[in-house]
Amino acid sequence: MAGDVERLRAVAQGEIEGAQDLESLEAARVAWLGRKGPIASALREVKDAPPEQRRALGLGLNALRGELEEACALRERELRGLELARRIEAEALDVTLPGRPRAVGGPHPLLMAEAELVAVLREIGFSVFEGPEVESEELNFEALNIPRDHPAREMQDTFYLEGLPGLLLRTHTSPAQIRAMRERAPQPLRVICPGRVYRRDDDVTHSPVFHQVEGLAVGEGIGMHHLKGTLYEFARRLFGADVRLRLRPSYFPFTEPSAELDVGCVFCGGAGCRVCKGTGFLEILGSGMVHPFVLRQGGYDPERCTGFAFGVGVERIAMLRYGVDDIRLMFQSDLRFLGAFQEWEA
Repeated sequence: MAGDVERLRAVAQGEIEGAQDLESLEAARVAWLGRKGPIASALREVKDAPPEQRRALGLGLNALRGELEEACALRERELRGLELARRIEAEALDVTLPGRPRAVGGPHPLLMAEAELVAVLREIGFSVFEGPEVESEELNFEALNIPRDHPAREMQDTFYLEGLPGLLLRTHTSPAQIRAMRERAPQPLRVICPGRVYRRDDDVTHSPVFHQVEGLAVGEGIGMHHLKGTLYEFARRLFGADVRLRLRPSYFPFTEPSAELDVGCVFCGGAGCRVCKGTGFLEILGSGMVHPFVLRQGGYDPERCTGFAFGVGVERIAMLRYGVDDIRLMFQSDLRFLGAFQEWEA
């Protein structure tokens, strides 16, 4: 029987030490130390051995079981150590390699265009005045000579604030003109009012959220010739001295007379295309002499003072300056589109 114990020890230790992974080690442990294994079977047969051999045989088998359990634990630690070493080697990071470069952002083309507009108008002599985006109907419409029956007051054009009667998202930056006049009247005034505006409109050339830069000059002796000279100087500084310009009559309820300034289409060179609707020109701003009613609303006496005003669409300027033919690209956050403007910043 002692020889059988030694034989079991040799074979079992060989299988345990020869296990190459945790699964094969577990299989060897179950095979030798499980309830149906040879050691358990031998322990059950001890009672059938001669009385003088039972004690020694039982002690030998129990000692063997303890040795094999210890051998299994030792081999498990070895295999886990080998597995960890393989994982460390496979997942090792080479800290000497250069890091992945981060993409460098840049200003949005609308911010670039607005900054350029403001800079040009500052050079001409205007200062910046800002107003709130949530406005009252009185400042957004009535004070600008837009009565309640005017088409611009309809719901399809304006975002009214639900539950807040009389308040809306401003449809233009012109309400800031009224605020500036009321703050500084009766002193001469020359300001620009940049900011976001909101209208129910969405197509290739319009957006429900867009940006304007409003200009206003009020004082004694200001005439239409001052407006034309200012607009032409502004456009030439922005687009170059040889830009094609035309000033044509228009209508706005807060100016009289009114005019729109057009520049030669940058997409077709004046030949006529889809963007300019075949005219060869693109409108960039509306303007005119401030209506006497608006001057009174701002605190000025129209018998003594006159003024001119103009409103520039920042998106329209950005499209012209950067050759973009769909305004919706400005708001889609496409990194390929935005990345193309880093060279303009430089």
